[in-house]
Order: sequence, then structure tokens, then C-alpha cells
Amino acid sequence: MTQHDPAVRHKPLSLLRSGHRNADVARELNVPLGTIGYWLHVDRDKRNACPGRPLPRCPRCDSSALDESAYAYLLGLYLGDGHIIQYSQHRAPSLMITCAESWPGLMDACETAMRAVLPDNSVCRVRRTGCRNVKVYSKHLWCLFPQHGPGKKHERRIVLETWQQEIVDAHPWDLIRGLIHSDGCRITNWTTRTVAGERKRYEYPRYLFTNKSDDIRKLYTDTLSEVGVQWSVLARGSDPFNVSVARRASVALMDAHVGPKY
Repeated sequence: MTQHDPAVRHKPLSLLRSGHRNADVARELNVPLGTIGYWLHVDRDKRNACPGRPLPRCPRCDSSALDESAYAYLLGLYLGDGHIIQYSQHRAPSLMITCAESWPGLMDACETAMRAVLPDNSVCRVRRTGCRNVKVYSKHLWCLFPQHGPGKKHERRIVLETWQQEIVDAHPWDLIRGLIHSDGCRITNWTTRTVAGERKRYEYPRYLFTNKSDDIRKLYTDTLSEVGVQWSVLARGSDPFNVSVARRASVALMDAHVGPKY
């Protein structure tokens, strides 16, 4: 097979881009017709200009519309149980959110948010033991989630960009819901008290959020404070990994906007 230097492709690609037919270019340059067709396909693919393939839109690159409510929720899921990775055999990175099989409603909500934020990209679910990865490929994931980086999230700095913070300020409950659905839960605590000589049991609901990243916990608690939710820190040993919401009025707010997983 004849190997053509990349520089040799410049002239045929210039002719093809100007509208010349493949066969005419092949005859003029004495290059096999199949080779010309392959070069044209590769060139179109690099420019996202293959016939029938819509150009993927990106709110950061071309100012296309962004469903900000869905994005704030997806950002919360990503900061908790998500990661972005690119394998060498794939042209685009993938965003994966790991969801337990016991929460089918959460998987549905995650997929809906992905489709809303990236309407030009396909979303799939990959089965794993006890869980599924809700997954989407896009070359623009780096644009939408600039918090991506090497290593674990709690071992690197997590700071929102100005445009992300503006979205969170406009849709705080969606971020909180995403964080709770990823690294939080709603539980029922109980205690006993002696009333008039009789021991009685009392139950009360509580929201817990657990994350090792100081930055992600601060983002969560700052957003809670903005919406009027009172919170406290429960230290596990000497590490303040757990954020608790237990006051009745605050739990009622969380129930109205977040609710338990399902």
C-alpha cells in the first residue's frame, strides 16, 4: 500500500472543499479514488461536517441555550458520584454518573438532566455490579465541567467558575438536590425520653451529606445558607465529613425542594 505524506493531502483537500468531485480530483492527481474518498471523510469528521451529523452545540463555545436548572442538578451529581474520562480508542471524553440499582428514579432523573444539558448527544446506561453508570460522550465536557482534573476530587481544589456560580445562585435547590442524590440521604433518627415517669420514643427526620472534599462541602453549606437552611457538622473522628440538617423548619424546606431518593 502506498503511504502518502500528510503534506500531499493539502492540494486534494483544497480542491474537495471548493466543490470538485472526488473522481475529478483522483484523475488529476493520480491518486486512487478510494484514497480520495477516505481523505475527504477524515477531513469532514475533524471539522464535524460529515453529512447527516448535526454540529454539537456548546453553551460555552457558541453561546447556544443551556437548561440551567438541569445543569445545576447535573453539576451536583458530577461533584458527588461523577467523573470524566477519555479512553484512547474514543474520540470524545465521557461523563459517567454512578447510580445504585436501588434508586431507579435517580437514574431516570440523571438521564433526563444529561439529555437536557447535552441535547445533541446520546445517553446510555452501562450495567455494573449493584449499580449502573449513566453515561454521555461529548467533546465539550471540558467546557461544561472545568472542575475536571487528575486525581481524586478531595485531593485537588474545586472552585466554581463565575458563570457556574451565577447558575447556582439562580437555581440553588437544583444543585442541593443533585448533591443529596449523589452523596446524601434522608434518614429517620430516634431517641427516648422519660415523660411523666414513662419512657417514650420520638422519631425525627434528618438530611445527611457526606463528602471528603472540603471545597465541595463548603459549596453545599454555602448554598444551604443562601436558601435559609440551618445545618451543622458531625465529625467522624476528627474529620468533619458529615453535614447534618435536623431542625424541623429546615427539614421541611428540604422535603419541599429535595425529598428522599427513590
